[in-house]
Amino acid sequence: MTGIEEHPLSNESETYDLLQRAQTAARAADGKLGTDTLLIDVGPVLAVTDYFVITSGENARQVKAIVDEIEEHVAATCGTRPVRVEGLDSLEWVLLDYGGFVVHVFLAEQRAFYKLERLWSDCPRVPFAAA
Repeated sequence: MTGIEEHPLSNESETYDLLQRAQTAARAADGKLGTDTLLIDVGPVLAVTDYFVITSGENARQVKAIVDEIEEHVAATCGTRPVRVEGLDSLEWVLLDYGGFVVHVFLAEQRAFYKLERLWSDCPRVPFAAA
């Protein structure tokens, strides 16, 4: 794993690059059949990160496939690896922390239980070109 990325970002150009990386992660999740993939701008209300990518899979095997696809695609496209990965032992809620954005890959029933998109419903959704 790489070191922690410096945050908050110092200029608008870096912020745009961060948005592009988050959109790349969202497209990778969507391309691996992640369900209801969302990209949410949480930066104005959350000091630790700027974007959440939220997606889900129907079973543990699909969750793992989505996680692997995101890691591989973001690394290949953006040259970025997660600072930290949590939840690989149970594959119910895997968190990929990239510093400036965080990816949440849920098992469908865990996503329904935690309802992160409802918790962050006052934050704007960011469009991304689906895979």
